Amino acid sequence: MTTARLRLRELLSGRDLITAPGVFDGISASLVARTGFDAAYMTGAGTAASGWGLPDIGLVSQTEMVDRVRMITGVLGDVPLIADADTGYGAPLNVVRTVREYERAGVAALHLEDQAFPKRCGHLPDKELVPVSDYLRTLDAALSARRDDSLVVIARTDARGPLGIDAAIERGIRYAGAGADVVFVEAPRDETEIERIAREVPGPLLINLVWGGLTPALAPRRLAELGYRIAIHPGAALAPAAEAMLRALATLRGIDPPAEMIPANPRALFDLVGLREWEQLGERFR
Repeated sequence: MTTARLRLRELLSGRDLITAPGVFDGISASLVARTGFDAAYMTGAGTAASGWGLPDIGLVSQTEMVDRVRMITGVLGDVPLIADADTGYGAPLNVVRTVREYERAGVAALHLEDQAFPKRCGHLPDKELVPVSDYLRTLDAALSARRDDSLVVIARTDARGPLGIDAAIERGIRYAGAGADVVFVEAPRDETEIERIAREVPGPLLINLVWGGLTPALAPRRLAELGYRIAIHPGAALAPAAEAMLRALATLRGIDPPAEMIPANPRALFDLVGLREWEQLGERFR
């Protein structure tokens, strides 16, 4: 057991909202620790973009993610890290290895999603899901793989986009019933959907507040009242940092920053690291 895992479990047992800013490199992790947050969130999108110059469309491997986890937990120390583990990187056996590698690298929590491979950022269109039965095997593998029972396993569903809010809630209920420590229903579109999820899905809940994304940002007190226990903010540092770098480089060249390059939403940010070109490649090999 690590101090960070026990600390996250303690926080989850309370009634306050855990605010976890997105971290993606050493300086972002160091700043989150030094500014006194109770937890941090290793964003898969931020890790792909900052570490490898890639969009969040399933191009980063488990090994690469684990390397980044290990570095970030070393910087954070006792601050709990919640980490994106994408789809688990394969079949249930691969999921077992993923959980053990993330656990060994020091995470306090990880989330696994029910998208088909290759996955896409939850706030991009054209996502595909695996059947519920397949994801339940993934979740069972993850829960069984833990060597430390204090590790928090978060079940994420991306069903809201392709199937609608009713299906997303139904999946969330199934995943909670299968033993997930926390349920994460990705990308509700308005306050009514956020309230429905809180009312209908049992157990602790996580909400993803993506800068420029699909989900409105409710006040932390309101989210806590509804029953949410974790709010992750993947772009809280990444988006302003990317824009600041763009403006600094434009100033150095003596030009205005191109308006189309200013990252106002996830799509615009991923275009800075080649999303359009990767999509064209994908169409070529479809």
